[in-house]
Amino acid sequence: MQLDPRGPRFAAALTSVVLVAVLATGWGWLAFAQAVVFAITAADPRRGPYALVYRALIAPRLGPPAEREDAAPVRFAQLVGFAFLAVAAAGYLSGATTIGVVFAAFGLLAAFLNAAFGLCLGCEAYLAVRRLKTP
Repeated sequence: MQLDPRGPRFAAALTSVVLVAVLATGWGWLAFAQAVVFAITAADPRRGPYALVYRALIAPRLGPPAEREDAAPVRFAQLVGFAFLAVAAAGYLSGATTIGVVFAAFGLLAAFLNAAFGLCLGCEAYLAVRRLKTP
């Protein structure tokens, strides 16, 4: 499966906004909702809520992408995001606020780097693991 690389960057921008709100408010249920978004997108990046918004509202105004990217690194990155936000949500909701803040902040850092600079840390980790596994 191939993806328009602008879609995951758009999703990362929305994720950044959500995570800034989580860190500003400490609302664990919002962190949980973002974890659910990551879980859906890890299963199929084309069916995630932010991807649907991108395809409906943004992509028609941009025209076709100049290139496409493999979905496997994006799925892996979303799975990593899910793990971080699940821990953040659990931290906030259980009263372990420091854990919630730390994991939400790491999620924000990764999302912001992708949104602002196109650097997907989860995708890079996926590619590094693939290189290690290939003899």
